[in-house]
Amino acid sequence: MTERQTAMLDRAKFEDESELDEMAENAKLATDFLKALAHEARLMILCYLASGEKSVKELEDLLSLRQPTVSQQLARLRIEGFIDARRDGKMIYYSIADKRAKVMVEQIYEMFCKPNNGGC
Repeated sequence: MTERQTAMLDRAKFEDESELDEMAENAKLATDFLKALAHEARLMILCYLASGEKSVKELEDLLSLRQPTVSQQLARLRIEGFIDARRDGKMIYYSIADKRAKVMVEQIYEMFCKPNNGGC
């Protein structure tokens, strides 16, 4: 079977164009989601938050980054809806708000960082 025939069969699996349109929209959402994760500091922040809420200072220390850098990445994660903030006096604590982000971070850990997996 040629590549063209395979592509035609794959398209035929969908009952109508609306399913293809929905798939394209979902692909765009997935791409945006993955782009937001595709930054080392943001990914590390989510990894640390997966174990529970952390303050900005705790994240600074864990990441060995300066406060403005951590705050910039936290802002991007807030804009994307991945994290929530909670104020307690002068301290701000962050936690994961998006269950999809937590699931993805856990999967990335399993694939790349778990001891004896050859990753991290």
